[in-house]
Amino acid sequence: MFKNAPVRNSSRSRKPASTLEKMGMKMKTQTSKSQAMYERALKVLPGGVSRNAVLRDPHPLYADHGEGCRIVDIEGVSRIDFANNMASLVHGHADPDMIRVVSEQISKGSAFNVATEIEIEYAEYLRSRNPNFEKLRFVNSGTEALMVAIKASRAFTNRPMIAKAEGAYHGGYDYVEVSQTPSPSNWGEISEPQRVPLVHGTPKSAIDDVLVIPYNDIDRSIALLDGCKDRLACLVLDLMPHRVGLNPANADFVHAMRDWTNANGVLLVLDEVITFRSTFTGLQGQYGIVADITALGKMIGGGFPIGAVAGRDEVMQVLNPRSPKYLYPHSGTYSANPISTGAGLAAMKKFDRPAVDRLNALANRARAGIERAIIDTGACASVTGSGSMFRVHMKSEPPHSYREAYLSSEENAKLTMLLDHLFENGIIMINSCSAALSTPMGDAEIDLLVDGLRTGFEKLVASG
Repeated sequence: MFKNAPVRNSSRSRKPASTLEKMGMKMKTQTSKSQAMYERALKVLPGGVSRNAVLRDPHPLYADHGEGCRIVDIEGVSRIDFANNMASLVHGHADPDMIRVVSEQISKGSAFNVATEIEIEYAEYLRSRNPNFEKLRFVNSGTEALMVAIKASRAFTNRPMIAKAEGAYHGGYDYVEVSQTPSPSNWGEISEPQRVPLVHGTPKSAIDDVLVIPYNDIDRSIALLDGCKDRLACLVLDLMPHRVGLNPANADFVHAMRDWTNANGVLLVLDEVITFRSTFTGLQGQYGIVADITALGKMIGGGFPIGAVAGRDEVMQVLNPRSPKYLYPHSGTYSANPISTGAGLAAMKKFDRPAVDRLNALANRARAGIERAIIDTGACASVTGSGSMFRVHMKSEPPHSYREAYLSSEENAKLTMLLDHLFENGIIMINSCSAALSTPMGDAEIDLLVDGLRTGFEKLVASG
């Protein structure tokens, strides 16, 4: 969900390195060491990276190690990490429990061509957190979880099309990439958004099998859905999509989509790859709805690659080779490997109800502090989010759709200035000025972030 744009990492040192003046010597050293590293990388990696999210100017930040809620780079500079590997590290870096579990398992073996008990135990635990997860299957990433969910939906309904919201990110699959990054030049009328491919050369057949609906717009969405209802296998929905503004969906919209899918034999696929951290049962628990299939990923791996598909037993039978409803052969070399499932189980047990509530309270503290800073400085900004995540916008009103969240060139320049200011003051953020908190954080880290944003807002206002 965060993978489309480069991350402009920001930072905060454990030492009192809150200004470039205090960090001057280290920053000079960093330039030479990191630049040399990047020049090596450019010779063997396209763009010098294996994922665009780590790019920043003039070169990526290179980590030496992580500790708790901080990253220490190859120059020895320690920074507070509010990105947490794109929301996947809910317990931060080098968590002792993850180290213990993984060390014990790796001495026994990292992957097998036979099943393991930990796969069963973890599935049982996830179902205990959300009883609507009647059956589960583990995969290796959030992208793969969405792919499996969509293909299972097609197999169950015998229909080819999917529907998705404009601007929503659901991983690297041709169909869900459609209209992931449209712009005013190609997004068309709001009553019928254009189907805009992300990757040059995407087959027209894939584009034609995707219906794009405007997020949080009930009437227009239903009108579009009605026009394709006999061909739709599923509606893929994120209840708080990052690229659509990281603002929780309107409850009326969510319930209208659930009612429509129920009435028309279309499956509702919820993308909770990121939002499962929002409450103990996932963000869907706040809306009181039951999805047909839920895609999970990121934090459920305890820092290791994982994904999971959870859904109604009847639907999940298409994946069951022993069922007469078996319609979707599926496997994966590293699916349910005991490293990822063991670390994931340990991480999720540690992220129990009190831990979820505590982290959400920290995020509430941050959002309140940011709102105060915006008012006090008179900055043209707003903050959105829910649970343990939030995002700062260079807009006076919080956006509720992709088109409202879309950055003008002026807003993008302001955001870049703000992110650079935070980075210079020791704070690592997700490239969109978003944060995903981790359990090692406390009030002190939140207050440092709010202070950094306040001075950043002051700088923006002063610059006119």
